Amino acid sequence: MAFFDTGGPVIALFPWDQLAQDATLPDHPRPRTFRGVTLAWNCASREEVDTVLDFAIAKGASLLKPAHETSYGGYSGYFADPDNHPWEVVVAPGIEVGEDRRVHLAD
Repeated sequence: MAFFDTGGPVIALFPWDQLAQDATLPDHPRPRTFRGVTLAWNCASREEVDTVLDFAIAKGASLLKPAHETSYGGYSGYFADPDNHPWEVVVAPGIEVGEDRRVHLAD
């Protein structure tokens, strides 16, 4: 995977099959609403991840994968928005969410 700091948003590139597997999306048939892209809602804490997932579900999203400990030391879960586009909600080591809500990568 590769991360690119764009001065606020961060672009992360993953292999399609690994991202689909992480989001618990099937490889065949490929979902029409998944083109190898997810949006990520980066959080400052594990509690915030849980709060965001609860908020999304309350607003009509569907849970794809409950929040869980990740293999890289983070905490994340996935939801699908009302149009079925997958989102990751995550707190991860080396990625800081500042008071301004902007994502900052470790140097």
